[in-house]
Amino acid sequence: MFGLHMSRALHNLEAMKAQDTNLTGKLLIAMPAMDDPRFAHSVIYMCSHSDDGGMGLIVNKPQVNLQFSDLLEQMGINKAPGVRDIRVHFGGPVDQARGFVLHSNDYTAATGTLEVADEISMSATLDVIEDIASGAGPRTSLLALGYAGWAPGQLESEIAQNGWLTCDARSDIVFGRANEHKWVGALKLMGIDPLMLSGTAGRA
Repeated sequence: MFGLHMSRALHNLEAMKAQDTNLTGKLLIAMPAMDDPRFAHSVIYMCSHSDDGGMGLIVNKPQVNLQFSDLLEQMGINKAPGVRDIRVHFGGPVDQARGFVLHSNDYTAATGTLEVADEISMSATLDVIEDIASGAGPRTSLLALGYAGWAPGQLESEIAQNGWLTCDARSDIVFGRANEHKWVGALKLMGIDPLMLSGTAGRA
């Protein structure tokens, strides 16, 4: 199920990144009043944003019933002895059979790697999964199934309606294993006490 449409996704992202990408590499932080349960208390790493729309991956919602080893077995990929499982996340509600790996920039897949920011890249081909399974993958990585996508102007409208806060991304927030603390941690990066937030707070 993994990797069927990944090359096309990277091509589209490259085209979007070449345009106005003011939120590319940033974090979206859901406001407490977010009424869509799929995004409640979510932290999203923006992989691309332009006049054509936006694409990001939720980084704080792990898959409950799917382990990396299970996914490798489904794909017929053997894991080398001693290789640790990476967390599999719910990346968003769009195309949940499609996989994306956020990872540190010490690694570039043979094909299909997009450098999003100075410290973080995204790969969306089977190469990165095979390399992680063999122990030759990136130093730090996060696997997400599905993604969050916005049509042109949609994300800007949601931000204007106080659905999201935005801030610079930090690797320890994106890749940290304590998913339950990422939302609060991202807010604290902005100097915001989550207890003081309300549904009427504006963009920071």
